[in-house]
Amino acid sequence: MRRIIRFNKAPRVISAASVVGKKEKEGPLGACFDLFDPSDKFGKDTFEQAESEMQRLALALAIKRSGLGGAPEAVFSGDLMNQCTSSSYGLMSFGAPYFGLYGACSTAAEGLILGAMSIESGAFETVGCVSSSHNGSAERQFRFPLEYGSQRPPTAQWTATASAAFILGVSEVTGNVERAVRVTEALPGRIVDKGICDQSNMGAAMAPAAANTLATYFALSGREPRDFDMILTGDLGKEGSSICRELLESEGIDMGDVYSDCGVLLYSGSTQDTHCGGSGCGCSAAVTAGYVLERFARGEVSSVLLVGTGALMSPTSVQQGLSIAGVAHLVHLSSD
Repeated sequence: MRRIIRFNKAPRVISAASVVGKKEKEGPLGACFDLFDPSDKFGKDTFEQAESEMQRLALALAIKRSGLGGAPEAVFSGDLMNQCTSSSYGLMSFGAPYFGLYGACSTAAEGLILGAMSIESGAFETVGCVSSSHNGSAERQFRFPLEYGSQRPPTAQWTATASAAFILGVSEVTGNVERAVRVTEALPGRIVDKGICDQSNMGAAMAPAAANTLATYFALSGREPRDFDMILTGDLGKEGSSICRELLESEGIDMGDVYSDCGVLLYSGSTQDTHCGGSGCGCSAAVTAGYVLERFARGEVSSVLLVGTGALMSPTSVQQGLSIAGVAHLVHLSSD
């Protein structure tokens, strides 16, 4: 039976850090991010190596801010590349036990859940949760190299060049997170496949999974959307978030003004040509590490639902004509 995981230890977000590219820095949330490179290369020769360097920079800064004096006891990390190579190459220098994850755009939420579970179990006292995506590397793997100049349909989303790292722990020490932000609940998602085959409309493929997870959470918890300061999916974009809202309304759930999407927030729809908004493992990660934690620090929010959404496809599955399954993992962040 599906159930909400409630963390008695409520692992604290000790510190966090975000690294983004040029387009993300120029977006409406640009001031929230810690590091950026206008070349999107981060001193490396390839986009893939640049993505690894983004993860390294993000985790190094989060560790520095944590005040722990060294690497966490374990690291949970993932990206969009085959075999999660951006994560493994980027984080090997830290020497911490490494768990590679693949949840597509839901990877950040998946990492926070698994990290919180490992702390709750007593296996570790501190863990790092890292994820990333890079527009150049993702386009090369899933569609066409940037040099090809392929035309993107209106429903397409822009893979974010972004990475973020979170240090979770039971320690009462707070690094750069000024208010005590804790992971208090989680609801792991189920795989949902509604037969969407268009890889340029991932929002539509993921929206049913997001609606399923949210509807299940509200039913099990007895809460309503208005009980939260903010509810974020990541990343459905404009198309997918609209579908998600409609699906929930059909079940009598009004998301109201508290609902938005990380892919919608990351870019300016009027000045940046990203079509339906952002996507990628780094999108919701950077928005959470930067924008959401900043709102916690300012006292603007005290209870936030992050619903990481992932399109579980690969180049091979798309080439073979398989439909795109989706998954959505829910994390409840609360401040003391």
